[in-house]
Amino acid sequence: MATTCDVLIVGAGPAGLTAGYLLTKNGTLSVRVLEASPEYVGGISRTERYKGYSFDIGGHRFFSKSREVEALWREILPDDFIERPRSSRIFYKGKFYSYPLRAFEALSNLGLPETALCVASYAWRCLFPDKNPKSFHDWVANQFGERLFRIFFKTYTEKVWGMSCDEISADWAAQRIKGLSLSSALLAALKKSLGHSGKPSRDGKVVKTLIESFHYPRKGPGMMWEAAAQAIQRQGGGVDMGVSARGFHYDRGTWRVEAVTATGETREYRATHVITSAPLRDVVTHISPLPQCAANAAKLRYRDYLTVALMLKEPPGFDDNWIYIHEPHVQVGRIQNYSSWSPEMLPDAGKGCLGLEYFCQENDGLWTTPDTELIELAIRELEILGLASRARISDGRVVRQPKAYPVYDDLYKEHVAAIRAELERDYPNLHLVGRNGMHKYNNQDHAMMTAMLTAENILSGERRHDIWGVNEDAEYHEEQHEGRAAALASVRSVPEKVRNG
Repeated sequence: MATTCDVLIVGAGPAGLTAGYLLTKNGTLSVRVLEASPEYVGGISRTERYKGYSFDIGGHRFFSKSREVEALWREILPDDFIERPRSSRIFYKGKFYSYPLRAFEALSNLGLPETALCVASYAWRCLFPDKNPKSFHDWVANQFGERLFRIFFKTYTEKVWGMSCDEISADWAAQRIKGLSLSSALLAALKKSLGHSGKPSRDGKVVKTLIESFHYPRKGPGMMWEAAAQAIQRQGGGVDMGVSARGFHYDRGTWRVEAVTATGETREYRATHVITSAPLRDVVTHISPLPQCAANAAKLRYRDYLTVALMLKEPPGFDDNWIYIHEPHVQVGRIQNYSSWSPEMLPDAGKGCLGLEYFCQENDGLWTTPDTELIELAIRELEILGLASRARISDGRVVRQPKAYPVYDDLYKEHVAAIRAELERDYPNLHLVGRNGMHKYNNQDHAMMTAMLTAENILSGERRHDIWGVNEDAEYHEEQHEGRAAALASVRSVPEKVRNG
């Protein structure tokens, strides 16, 4: 017998749980959430636990320009936020560089000859820029010069994506590091050294670059999403764990979704609306009858990664939240320091825990390497980098995360546009939200906003909001603008109650 509801939500990550929470809070529609994991909610924002240690899948700072998002965080988890200092650095040739880059520090660490070459390289690009940058390489070289691109962007970026920077779309660079260049970094550094604070811009906004602190749930981001799932159930909704959607059948305005449990049991769900944050490629290629855009969906690509969490007998010798590893002779791309996220991530203050992140493809050689060998690799690379010795490590744990990042190759935008056009025309009650659901590299606050606006669309009975317009540029990630209008700057057709609060 099929389970029937008004809204079926596929995926219990930040987007799916936000939609479920708001819809069940409204109380007028029946809601059910499906989550493939039998144990954790939160998706890539979950918190894994092992022998008293807790660790993120990546790092998740809680800050947003949207007051609606921040208010919702506080509503769901009112008493469990702590404020943490923000600190992240780049490790390159045995030296640390602040991230985002501090121009004078970076040039000083590089030494006078290399600095002169970097400045000359940047000057050349200023005189002869690429007027139509199509790749990540083109875009970053325009902003920093070819030499600084190769030092501070190329190695890490190619580790993350497993492809040449010439194959990565300029869209990704423009989204993640918009507004930054060598000249702007030097100007900001000079102003700071002279004691000048930021002045309001012409539109009255004050820009605070390099946020110095952020809020964080005291036991990790999973604490937020576990609370959201519990609230959905208290409010009358259902959360089915260990259930994966495998088929989407559409007939005259109603969805029939086939699913399978972790034990192999098949289930069927019927709903008027389906909200999905599952990978766009998988959803489209499992719709029946198969839409024409399935050919586009099949060409969407993803990047996977795994974390090797190493437990230390004592605290590590640095306080960074994470460190980007730009050394080409090791495979690790980034190192998390979980105690700097929250002391409660550890069983006691005398311990430490580092998460070494390796970017790979599902089912490639690294992904399929046995856990014991991955732990040995991580220990060996920590020693090569000089960040911890083998004698200080007591245990290890491997966590794999498939489809962590949607790939921005040169054709992704064309494929997504074709998919979006057909789905919006033929399936008006199928709602795509979140990072993988929309194939957009967004953070959890952006994912939440897409879900918040989707919930309003469903409750109003019409598509009042274009969720594809949710602001996702780099300024949103790394800066905070004071001023109400910035919160939803790129969202079109936002009603007064959202705009003006």
